[in-house]
Parts: sequence; C-alpha cells; structure tokens
Amino acid sequence: MRWTIYGLAGLLLALAAGIAVLAVQVIDSGPSEEGGLLGQPTIGGPFDLVNGDGKTVTAADYAGKPMIVYFGYTYCPDVCPVDLANVADALDLLAPEVAARFQPLFITIDPERDTPTVMRDYVQNFHPLMQGLTGSLEQIRAVARNYRVYFAKVESDGAGPYLMSHSSYVYVMDAKGDYVRHFSRGATPEDIAAALKAML
Repeated sequence: MRWTIYGLAGLLLALAAGIAVLAVQVIDSGPSEEGGLLGQPTIGGPFDLVNGDGKTVTAADYAGKPMIVYFGYTYCPDVCPVDLANVADALDLLAPEVAARFQPLFITIDPERDTPTVMRDYVQNFHPLMQGLTGSLEQIRAVARNYRVYFAKVESDGAGPYLMSHSSYVYVMDAKGDYVRHFSRGATPEDIAAALKAML
C-alpha cells in the first residue's frame, strides 16, 4: 500500500514537472504562425498610446478594422525598414478598397527618440494607410508585454547612436482585436497579402 502511495506521488510530481516544462517552452517559443489554442489568448489586448498627431489612441479606436501590428523603431538600420516595406508591398498587392479595410500600425520600442512627429514622418515613407504610435516608456512596455514583444536598449561603445535589440514579428489581428496569426522574418509580401485576403 505504501509503495502504491509513493508511486502515485512520484507520478504526480513527474506530471507536474512535464506541465511546467511545456509551459516554459510555450512562453519561450510563442504560438505557431497559424495561431491556435495555445497562442490565441496570449497575444494582443488593450493599449493606450499616442499617434502622429499627438492624440491619445486606444485599441477601441481601431475596433471594426483588422490590424497589422509591427514593433520596431525609426533608427533601426536594417530589419525594421525591410519588414515595414513588406507590409506596405502586401497592402499594395490588394485592391485599394480591400487594403483600406486594414489598419497597419507601427509601434515604437524606442519612445525616447521616436516622438509623435518623428513617427508620423517615418511611416509616410512606407504607406499612406500606416500609422505610427508612441507613448511613454511605461505605455510601450505595457503594449509590448501584451504582444509578447522583447526589446532592450543596447548602448553604443563609440560615438554613434544606441541601437535597440527587439523581436521582429508582423502580427495580424481581426476586427475585434483578437490575434489571428503572425509572420516571422522571411515572409514575403505575397505571403502576407494572401493571409489578409483569406481573412475577408
């Protein structure tokens, strides 16, 4: 009887350890690009930010429109411009009336330099539908946490400007603000455009 109890206790401990490992793996790796049960509830949520006109906006201001959300910064030397260009090209692959049904958002992870005016001018280089959002560091941390976005400041050793280390995903949210899927590096404009079409 005693061995049965010990055996049962050991089995429960092993099961708990397995669940803990799985939870860590899910948190570390994120959801699959297609979304799904594990990923869907953990991406996105409310936010309180500032647009290019200096006005406060929340997720409710974009309700009814699927959002294409990307986190980066205007001083980014390589990754951000390429990813934003891919989003812009994907929108241009759609008919204008279809593209207008989506709201592309570029959220900075460098609010120290990316003021509302800087963000407004920067996104105009990519697509007329794109909006740039900034805010206080606390506001940026809050929205990044909701989207499970990593970012950190990397101080320069020389006289050049500092860089930002950050994760790089294009998130697609539905008209209710719920997570649909994301795209990693390497996704083409055609890939993104096809996914946007499938949503409608």
